[in-house]
Amino acid sequence: MKRRWRRAAIAVAILGLAAGAAIHAMVERHGDEVIAHPPTRDADAALVLGNRVWLDGAPNPCLASRVDAAVALARAGRVPLLAMTGGTDQEDGRNESEAMQALARAAGYAGPVLREPASQSTRENLLFSRPVLQAAGVRRVIVVTEPSHLWRTQHLAAGTGFDRAFDVQYAAAPSGCRRWDRTLRAALREVAAVVNNALRRDY
Repeated sequence: MKRRWRRAAIAVAILGLAAGAAIHAMVERHGDEVIAHPPTRDADAALVLGNRVWLDGAPNPCLASRVDAAVALARAGRVPLLAMTGGTDQEDGRNESEAMQALARAAGYAGPVLREPASQSTRENLLFSRPVLQAAGVRRVIVVTEPSHLWRTQHLAAGTGFDRAFDVQYAAAPSGCRRWDRTLRAALREVAAVVNNALRRDY
């Protein structure tokens, strides 16, 4: 009996690993597709999705990468406005939207900034930023996040109605923002988040 349970546990583990690898491959392939086909139309705003302000005791380079990508859109004349969405991190007590605005200013962006300072997830990023954007008269949005985060973001945008409220395009921030160990942890978290959102029927 113990041998059967052991075999069953091994089989379940193998299936789980295979499923996780398949999800990761799908997510990465989608990110590569967005990188290969950046936004082609100008928009009213670039919406930068939140991320932890600090990572491993240092400023999170992934957050800076997202902000840099949005600033680049503004410099290219693609958007006249940046919107930062993200609440206060439980780990370090810092507000993501506030930190993102500071990063944009440090990068030389002097234009207007909208902030949504309360959301705690990608789903809430989209839900809570919607009225902020609408109040500012925004109709066309370029959503900025990392390549590995784009698949889930687009499906959550569909599930929450965000992509029906706005004309939405997506832009991928540079992917080289993590060391290999951070990349591995981020990949595992993204796979888990994809599964969790699917189980909650957020898509």
